[in-house]
Amino acid sequence: MQRRYITVDVFTDRAFGGNPLAVVLDAGGLSTAQMQAIAVEFNYSETTFVLPPRDAANDAQVRIFTVNRELPFAGHPNVGTAFVLATQAKGPPARFLFEEIAGLVPVEILTEGGNAVGAELTAPQPLKQLTQFSAEQAAACISLTASDINTARHKPQIVSVGLPFLMVELTSRDALKRAEPDAAAFARTFPCDGSDAVYFYTRDVPEGETPCDLQARMFHPGASGLSEDPATGSATAAAAALLADLDSTRDGELKLTIGQGVDMGRPSLLLTRVRKQSGAIVSAHVGGRCVPMMEGTFRLKGEG
Repeated sequence: MQRRYITVDVFTDRAFGGNPLAVVLDAGGLSTAQMQAIAVEFNYSETTFVLPPRDAANDAQVRIFTVNRELPFAGHPNVGTAFVLATQAKGPPARFLFEEIAGLVPVEILTEGGNAVGAELTAPQPLKQLTQFSAEQAAACISLTASDINTARHKPQIVSVGLPFLMVELTSRDALKRAEPDAAAFARTFPCDGSDAVYFYTRDVPEGETPCDLQARMFHPGASGLSEDPATGSATAAAAALLADLDSTRDGELKLTIGQGVDMGRPSLLLTRVRKQSGAIVSAHVGGRCVPMMEGTFRLKGEG
């Protein structure tokens, strides 16, 4: 059978920016092994497969694959998949509810002039603060020194709202730019608490760059060694939740605008908001704009 796919750039308002995603719309009947092979063939950071929901009260089951494995949840795949489905509808729905391994993921559709322009997800799990690391350990993973790590607000720590990341704050934009993945240090550090990736950020955003509250990068295992992700929604939501949790003086809605992908030539802009009540995190959200790129069909050998 012919299966449709659409590719989209996520967390950007321009083509060839943000994080690319392939969305396979007609995924019924595909095995897990076939989905993994298709994800390898697309060779994007993630590929999603849209299936009928198990519960009719939900909109779809969404399975997310990197080139190496299936993920329980991820940010830009949810935002991009919801955007693609909204563009296929006669009128964009207000929201989707996706079934995923990590749980139910609500995704609101962002519109302008009645047209879908992006989406915002709600993280499926509460904030989890897991293993802490020394500044030296974290710095080694990204080829920096302990003096480049800022521990004033938090130590390097694995944090999750659905998918875990080692979260590290850096002292400067220069340190962020100098960072490179170190395979030996990665092997000593990961896997840990289900994480195999490091997300690092700085509040030092110089004039002349796109205005934002933080600039970030993320290193993770790719198809052939360690690679960089241009926009990581799940890590961004976790970072926003962690920072909101650390701000004990404020309740209500806390918003951050976070840039990513600048140093690899795929600038991305992620919009977060975290709701707090009585000092506790109620929900964490991340969203942004999307740009449709390509569409087509494929037929797997041996299928009718």
